[in-house]
Amino acid sequence: MQQLEVLTTPGRPAALVGDVRRLAVLRANALGDYIMAIPALDALKRAYPGARLTLLGTAWHAAFLTGRPGPVDDVVALPPISGVSTLESGHPVPDGLCERLREHAYDLVVQIHGGGRFSNPFVRRLGARVTAGMRAPGAESLDRWLPYTDYHHDTLRFLQVAALVGAVGGELEARVAITRDDRAELARALGSPPRGLVAVHPGARDPRRRWPVERFAEVADALGRPVAVTGTPEEKDLVMGVVTAMRRPAIPVVGTLGIGALAALYERCDLLIANDTGPRHLAAAVGIPTVAVYWCGNLINAGPLSRTMHRPLISWTTACPRCGAPGVQPLAERCPHDDSWVCDVHPDLVLEQAEDLLSRAG
Repeated sequence: MQQLEVLTTPGRPAALVGDVRRLAVLRANALGDYIMAIPALDALKRAYPGARLTLLGTAWHAAFLTGRPGPVDDVVALPPISGVSTLESGHPVPDGLCERLREHAYDLVVQIHGGGRFSNPFVRRLGARVTAGMRAPGAESLDRWLPYTDYHHDTLRFLQVAALVGAVGGELEARVAITRDDRAELARALGSPPRGLVAVHPGARDPRRRWPVERFAEVADALGRPVAVTGTPEEKDLVMGVVTAMRRPAIPVVGTLGIGALAALYERCDLLIANDTGPRHLAAAVGIPTVAVYWCGNLINAGPLSRTMHRPLISWTTACPRCGAPGVQPLAERCPHDDSWVCDVHPDLVLEQAEDLLSRAG
């Protein structure tokens, strides 16, 4: 492996890697994480149009991306590996996995997965001619790397990684293609959604990012539109909490659609109202306006990069509402409480932005 130790000049991409036919990118986590990486994946595909781009992801990536137009040609679904494809501890790299991946003979492997404590050693074991990615203090280096810093928007961070290997960014807003199969699955599950539909997504993986279900219901009722409330099976209580709190009828959509069909549903909506969560990124990526409640720290790393169609409402809570434990220092230990950190966002503010976006859509 070449020991290039390249840090690019700010604003200037590094040289392309020569003769790249097999390119792998490590990004093996959740839906929103993948969507924020799409602009970097697009840039890499444009820079290496003759290369086969493999995403080192997980099973859901394989199910969602196989046969879907986009920068990814194929997916290797990794098993659970701590710090690489799962947040859970106790999952070492399985015996023989890296040896099997080395048989693919990757010319270039790009790590857009984090600071590299676990991911960089994994990437180095794949035997690529050149590796590139991020490096937090104390992590192993790759051939071409840039420092991993906290509070940096992930889309911009990943585009900087792409620039390490000569890939120049284009669009900042991700786009996801919807297929005929996606629309057919939606039709089988829900028929034809009503015109003027507004979607509400009250879930979020971290409970601290969840706006109260009663407030989603209040805003949805005030809009006077048909409403679909979406969520995963694990979020059924949140979905039904919104539905039962509403005065108007709403359509619960819980675990009945795959990611592609959910994208097809959002495509038929005039607006999504949500927390900071993967489905918000998905809705934006299929081209509909969004209004979302964000905690201030998450807005920096994962908020929308434009405001024409996407309106974040920001909570400035900086400490746990129950115990006062600080939350803005990246290395601060997380307290055990799951109370919402975004309750200071008033429903009137969300309603105002939702009505403005709907009025602009005509």
